Amino acid sequence: MRKYFTKKNIVGQFPLVKSKADGSELKKRLRQWQHSRSWARLICEAEKMWSLESRELKRLGAMELIQLQNEMPFNVRRRVNFWLIKYSGSTRLED
Repeated sequence: MRKYFTKKNIVGQFPLVKSKADGSELKKRLRQWQHSRSWARLICEAEKMWSLESRELKRLGAMELIQLQNEMPFNVRRRVNFWLIKYSGSTRLED
């Protein structure tokens, strides 16, 4: 008697085979990672404007940083802080 494999049997027997739900979870985590890293990179770019000689550019950098902090969703701030530490940024966000 032959045994036919269904998708449910294969996923249950072989843990290396991932189901579609695992792929969507992985995409979701990747999207969150990219999103928080992008916020941190924008903040670091605004901080770099502080080291310039021009007073107007320093003011513009400060205004941009304030705007970024106001626009950032609260649920990503912890992950953005992680990336700010990695990028050696001087800004830290409150949760």
